[in-house]
Amino acid sequence: MKKIKTAFVTASLAVSLTPGLGMAQTELQFGHVGNPGSLFDMSVNEFAERANERLGGDYEVQAYGSSQLGGDNSMMQKLKLGQLTFTLPSTVMSSVVDEFGLFEMPYLIQDRDHMKRVIEEVIEPDLYPLVEEEGYKILAVWENGFRQITNNERPINTPEDLDGLKLRTPAGAWRVRMFEEYGANPSPMALSEVFTALQTGTMDGQENPLVQIHSQKFQEVQDYLSMTNHVYTPAYVVVSKSHWEDLPEDVRDVLEETAQEVQDFVYETAAKQDEELLGAMEEAGMEINEADKQAFIDASGPVYERFDEEVEGGGDLVDRVLELGEED
Repeated sequence: MKKIKTAFVTASLAVSLTPGLGMAQTELQFGHVGNPGSLFDMSVNEFAERANERLGGDYEVQAYGSSQLGGDNSMMQKLKLGQLTFTLPSTVMSSVVDEFGLFEMPYLIQDRDHMKRVIEEVIEPDLYPLVEEEGYKILAVWENGFRQITNNERPINTPEDLDGLKLRTPAGAWRVRMFEEYGANPSPMALSEVFTALQTGTMDGQENPLVQIHSQKFQEVQDYLSMTNHVYTPAYVVVSKSHWEDLPEDVRDVLEETAQEVQDFVYETAAKQDEELLGAMEEAGMEINEADKQAFIDASGPVYERFDEEVEGGGDLVDRVLELGEED
């Protein structure tokens, strides 16, 4: 029977007693920002269920969604401090490692098959080591999704329609720059604060994948949904490198293998929801339009130029990802 560890010994592993048995059980906390029904929520719950079946009871993954343990930046810091075992950042990774700004580039990723090749040939060999230099480790790459724009002013058909629009974005510098280039007035804000900002008019609109829009109930406070598909954002199963190594090797093996196995579930679930949620948005009373994607692509050149200028090897990364898209 393992010795019960207190938070003073290792705050990353919360310990509880198995009811009726008095046996120590180590809780592995998985924090994320997704609400119930979101892709993040379903993905983490699927991971926890599969992992717990294989862990045998001594260790148990517990999910904490809806920003219960803080926003993305806060949870990344908690990993470093050993106060959390896993988290699931997406856009914020570009604030940790500059090269992850690659996935803030508009219209870069074509589809999920393209993304799988990018994971194998770019993220794993080139970006994983950069993350480890910052004290983190990525166990697997999941998904946040293809992003769309909602607002209360007008349908967004071209970048000109964004002129002056107060638009919430996540905390990624390249997302802000992209929307500035398009003419909007973007402001980073924690996801947990967005509903109120839209409801009160502090923000006119926001951009997110459909599953986040729906699970956050933005359709209740937004009139227009514009299908722009402007960015595909991966999500990363992240742990603290040092605290991860404190876990027994067999436990690490189960968790890492399970995280990678869940990727197919994530992609299948995301694709299904992309199809289903448009109808739900329309039923909620939103006006939906297909944006002129070529107009947005044409306006995106300066964002790519700045990425090439400001991130070492940025242009080469973009070229490699684009070449992988040509294999379809």
